[in-house]
Amino acid sequence: MTPSEAFVETLVANGVTDMFGIMGSAFMDAMDIFAPAGIRLVPVVHEQGAAHMADGYARVSGRHGVVIGQNGPGISNCVTGIAAAYWAHSPVVIVTPEAGTTGIGLGGFQECHQLPMFQEFTKYQGHVTHPARMAEYTGRCFDRAMSEMGPTQLNIPRDYFYGEIECEIPQPSRLDRGPGGTKTLNEAAELLASAKFPVIVSGGGVVMADGVEACQALAERLGAPVVNSYQHNDSFPASHPLWCGPLGYQGSKAGMKLIAQADVVVALGTRLGPFGTLPQHGLDYWPKDAKIIQVDADHKMLGLVKKIAVGICGDAKATAEALVERLAERDLACDSTKGQRAELIASEKAAWEKELDEWTHEKDPFSLDAIDEAKGETPFSGGEYLHPRQVLRELEKAMPADVMVSTDIGNINAVAHSYLRFDKPRSFFAPMSFGNCGYALPTIIGAKAAAPHRPAIAYAGDGAWGMSLMETMTAVRENIPVTAVVFHNRQWGAEKKNQVEFYNRRFVAGELDNQSFAEIGRAMGAEGITVDRLEDVEPALQKAIDLQMNEGKTCVIEIMCTRELGDPFRRDALKKPVRLLEKYQDYV
Repeated sequence: MTPSEAFVETLVANGVTDMFGIMGSAFMDAMDIFAPAGIRLVPVVHEQGAAHMADGYARVSGRHGVVIGQNGPGISNCVTGIAAAYWAHSPVVIVTPEAGTTGIGLGGFQECHQLPMFQEFTKYQGHVTHPARMAEYTGRCFDRAMSEMGPTQLNIPRDYFYGEIECEIPQPSRLDRGPGGTKTLNEAAELLASAKFPVIVSGGGVVMADGVEACQALAERLGAPVVNSYQHNDSFPASHPLWCGPLGYQGSKAGMKLIAQADVVVALGTRLGPFGTLPQHGLDYWPKDAKIIQVDADHKMLGLVKKIAVGICGDAKATAEALVERLAERDLACDSTKGQRAELIASEKAAWEKELDEWTHEKDPFSLDAIDEAKGETPFSGGEYLHPRQVLRELEKAMPADVMVSTDIGNINAVAHSYLRFDKPRSFFAPMSFGNCGYALPTIIGAKAAAPHRPAIAYAGDGAWGMSLMETMTAVRENIPVTAVVFHNRQWGAEKKNQVEFYNRRFVAGELDNQSFAEIGRAMGAEGITVDRLEDVEPALQKAIDLQMNEGKTCVIEIMCTRELGDPFRRDALKKPVRLLEKYQDYV
């Protein structure tokens, strides 16, 4: 066969049916036979979007997401998207055709060193060293993406697609992950048996292991409240009585108040990232004296961020099942207080829901000023500016069953964490620790491509929306219908709130005077709805979902919001400025 055929046949062996990218001459010989191999190449508008689409595809399907592009600029455009996939632990394979071997080092057209670009954001980098090894390296990249749970890079000199070789197409190799070592499992069981107030943190590893039911069984055995790790709101069913909401920025006060009482914490499938356990709502809630049992499939994560009592290197599902088995017939210290703790959980959750119902707008001085200003302003649509929290509550009420939601980075998107609840895993996608703008729309397009039967919604602020709105054309052109909710508040909200808190409202480059995003959406072939009345929020989302699911149409819902803002993202990383030079004395 030819190396191109070996490459494509290895994709087929790994179940690849969809790829995302922009066509290029560097891989055209292989691309020519994608269609007869049953592979669809989804042409995007910008390659960063392709990487995000591959991420969303992988996170929904549990299979590989694949992105490919032209050597040089096409590949460099993918770096941000691959970095986001790295922190989401998504098995994305980026195929990076590079300059031909006869010209490398001469500074030819679109030549660059492509391996160093991704070395920080990939679990494995395979560089095809000879055409005869095409299938070998391709298969290894797909295997490593699953075994390492993260992106891998397949770098192919463009002249290596040509020739005639003999090879065997490798069959996929998948790890059979276990529950961890007997010693650490027994130690964890002993610790849980003596725990009086155990709490479970359910992380992304629970979703990746398809372990939500196992986590639920462990929680029910212990009567333990379960909190979601940061930006993993789909890691435990929100309808379950033991669910208490997400930790971290703009998370659940109920979850924070409950974990503050823990004497033993089971960190199940989470690395306990530093940003996800920061104080919030004025609560320094992390239980500093609690003993932590951490479960992670990557042994390097154990004890990295928090001091732990027991570290289990294992699959989250298998570990939870092994712990349930060990605790099944035992008398536990917490058995006698199950009813009491259930009442406490219900009480804290009810109090938090009541607070959210009454928290119709932000109450800090800047937001109150912004609300007053909005009363004297009229949006271009002629209605009124809406409070983001009220909008988020109405959107929550209108969410369809089996929904998938992606959120961009930003102030309103972060506030949304308290209002996004899911009963099914593989339903919530956020940019995680990399925190890049322009994430939500392409990611939800990728998710929709993987699960076309599920409603797909993206949340974005108007700043972040500007970085990815062009992918609306991809959704329309490629018949991958999604719904985008754009919070039009005319500012870079997250960073602007830092200027409020630390720089005396000296706003530099934070204001945005934007056009109508609904109209721009219509110009790109989508439906567009502008919402400027609170009573129209729920009907607008319902209409957009109906258009998506029954008519195959993408819709941009533009919601006119006041400029009020929630807490700053980085209160932990900023401090009041000091000015030593006389000319800057007033800038404090």
